[in-house]
Amino acid sequence: MIGFLKGEILSVDEDSAIVMVNGIGYQVTCTTSFLEELSMSKSVESLWIYTHVREDNIQLFGFSSPASKEIFLSLLKVNGVGPKMAMNILSGCDEQRLMTLIETEDVKGLSTLPKVGKKTAEQIILTLKGKLVIQDKSANKKGPVRTELHSALVNLGFKPQDVDHVVAGLPTDIDFEEGIRQGLSALSHI
Repeated sequence: MIGFLKGEILSVDEDSAIVMVNGIGYQVTCTTSFLEELSMSKSVESLWIYTHVREDNIQLFGFSSPASKEIFLSLLKVNGVGPKMAMNILSGCDEQRLMTLIETEDVKGLSTLPKVGKKTAEQIILTLKGKLVIQDKSANKKGPVRTELHSALVNLGFKPQDVDHVVAGLPTDIDFEEGIRQGLSALSHI
């Protein structure tokens, strides 16, 4: 299975890009926003890949980060959501908004995404609510202030996954007291 490609972007069309790696051009389906990034850059790019194999087709799906790929793979666990629909969903909104729609059980908001009806939106919420957490590997290198903030907010009774999102969104140079203030403010709206 192909899990990662690094190569020159030869062309970008409506839903895919051709990535040239060692003389071989791979056609990779990507989200609309990622394709826009790739079309502006004709240099060497790195893509995280999901290889979808069926008996009559092998298709590559490309992502800008492991976190984006993780969200895509989570969507594939939803009954009735295949790779193309998952890619349409990710093209319809950014990952953070998608997570918010799921966690707030916003069926109407999810139904506005491409190819998502009310039943599919309900199934997405049922399958992924409380389970969808982006864990950026670079964000795991928390400084002591971030670790203390995380611990303090969890000890105050907030859900660890909510705290993860809030702490990740705080400025990197924030001090403990201001971090607690901003964290409590953000968590009170979740």
